[in-house]
Amino acid sequence: MSLMITDECINCDVCEPECPNNAISQGEEIYVIDPNRCTECVGHFEAPQCQQVCPVDCIPFDPEHVESKEHLYEKYLALSSDGS
Repeated sequence: MSLMITDECINCDVCEPECPNNAISQGEEIYVIDPNRCTECVGHFEAPQCQQVCPVDCIPFDPEHVESKEHLYEKYLALSSDGS
């Protein structure tokens, strides 16, 4: 599944640069994660980097976007091959 950022986000700006897929961006009030670009860092790292650096632990798995590790890896390959 992809990740999401909850309203506990303090806009500390540390998660956005850590995302290898450019899935994190500033939303209207807090940062948001694009589920079409989030691979939970599969293909890049062993663990989601945004979760690793978040000081308030506000980046849980998104129950609205459940995906297997295989699907996340396929998404990683597609994102890697399109030059994004």
